[in-house]
Amino acid sequence: MGRLRYVVLAAILCATQGAAQDISFDAGDADDDLKDLLREASLTLSLDEDSDTAAQDYVAAARADYRRLLTALYADGHYSGVISIKVNGQEAANIAPLDAPQSIRSIAISVSPGPRFTFGETNIAPLPRGTALPESFQTGEPAQADVIRRSVSSAVTSWREIGYAKASAGTRQIVAQHSAEQLNVTIAIKPGPRLTFGELTVSGNSDVRTARILAIAGLPTGEVYSPDALNAAERRLRETGAFDSVSLVEADAVGPNDTLSVTAQVAEAKPRRFGFGVEVSSIEGLRLSSFWLHRNYFGGAERLRVEGEIAGIGGQTGGVDYALGASLKIPAVYGPVTDFLLSASISRDDEPDFLLDQIAVEASLTRLIREDLEVSGGLGLLTAREETDAGTREYTLLTAPLSATLERRDEPTNAKSGYYAKVNLTPFASIDGADNGARIFTDTRGYYSFGSNDRFTIAARSQIGSVLGASLEDAPADFLFFSGGGGTVRGQSYNALGVDTTIDGEDVTRGGLSFAGAQLEARVDVTDSIGVVGFYDFGFVGNTSDPFDDGDWHAGAGIGVRYNTGIGPIRLDIGTPASGSNAGERVEVYIGIGQSF
Repeated sequence: MGRLRYVVLAAILCATQGAAQDISFDAGDADDDLKDLLREASLTLSLDEDSDTAAQDYVAAARADYRRLLTALYADGHYSGVISIKVNGQEAANIAPLDAPQSIRSIAISVSPGPRFTFGETNIAPLPRGTALPESFQTGEPAQADVIRRSVSSAVTSWREIGYAKASAGTRQIVAQHSAEQLNVTIAIKPGPRLTFGELTVSGNSDVRTARILAIAGLPTGEVYSPDALNAAERRLRETGAFDSVSLVEADAVGPNDTLSVTAQVAEAKPRRFGFGVEVSSIEGLRLSSFWLHRNYFGGAERLRVEGEIAGIGGQTGGVDYALGASLKIPAVYGPVTDFLLSASISRDDEPDFLLDQIAVEASLTRLIREDLEVSGGLGLLTAREETDAGTREYTLLTAPLSATLERRDEPTNAKSGYYAKVNLTPFASIDGADNGARIFTDTRGYYSFGSNDRFTIAARSQIGSVLGASLEDAPADFLFFSGGGGTVRGQSYNALGVDTTIDGEDVTRGGLSFAGAQLEARVDVTDSIGVVGFYDFGFVGNTSDPFDDGDWHAGAGIGVRYNTGIGPIRLDIGTPASGSNAGERVEVYIGIGQSF
């Protein structure tokens, strides 16, 4: 009896086994692109490789494929197609969803696309003045469904951009003229009323104060609705780092006096975070860095950061350098786009040509002029003790650092297109009788990619700096310029190029009053994870404040490998001198995270 039950159960399992013996697909005279589109749309074909699929699942997939295949035809402009999907010779549409056969011998998918329609009459109205619909939405162009969707989206977006937040598509008349193989499209747009921003409310916060969230968002209540203003408010909240997620949600209904209320839905991030970094160079040695961060120190999304660094461990560039610093950033101190930053640091730079102990305090304001342009200015106090071949001196400076940054790269840590520019100007005044002056430094970078999936990238960088007003003898040592090493000329020794001068009858080497540098890289993606790089770097250090006027230059060249990770590519560069008597005679190795620039 037990054996009989086993045989019956096995028979039932065999009877309900759904693996199809044969699944065929025929798209007639469709071109290859349309065939690929139809295959990707078919749910049945995606089940073909799953031998454990039940018969009922095949029938359900076949029934769903009518709509899926029809949508694919419309997407390519075919509006008179014929679709047949037969399961065991019976049209799938005629099989009840729960009445699947016990076994499936065959599924035959047949699609006759029919002709590709073109647009006949096209009309979307009303439109704001200056609205540009897609060029493909006009008489004679292929009548692809996606073109219609994009055209409607462009029309609605144009209304929203000038304050009509509830603009939407109204009556649609889409008529296929089969005899002419044309599609006539008439769509009415309903702009609705022009709205102003109403109240901004906040939900989801517990530790960050609501008043500070409102101040940082800076949504312009009472002004005409703007999606750009909405996006900017959302971005400012995200950039504080105090939230894991931020979403500004518009109210469904229009409020009194044509206002639109908005809700900021936030999810707070864990306030504390720490991290570390490692860089290795065969000449500069090992650099270790670490930081501790609190993202909501006083309950208003203030960012307190404490960081330390030790560099030159095991290197050939003097002694060991160290730095310890702390900074406090307070967002939205004067309107939503102006932040306050207070920083303090203590450091020692033990370089081959000088030893510098320094304490610095600085307070500054940073203002976002537009999404890609940031400027900052502040006041600082710097006191230092400097030892060089010319002797030991101490000085205290008042500084007024100014900077402007233009960021238009697609991805800062691994750019393939766009450009970047930064200008730093630091006037300084001595309060103990030393020279007064200013230091200016510019850093510009550009990127251009080409080839399949932008596999090839040309990256270029230029650096120009100058110290104005102060003499070579009296200028602060860390304001002067050297060349050589990972940040300037790879392949040349760290700070190998300076200026030989005579101070108080002694021949000494100091940094120069001017600097000009250029770096050029050719990057190739071998796979999605691995890339190779060839580079050539150039550096010039001048005796005067005028770059290229009087000084020396050197160059380096080499190759590198990149391994892409979620936090940026791991970088390995091998460089050698490309100028001088030792050209090509030695190599230097650089390891870090992120592209070199």
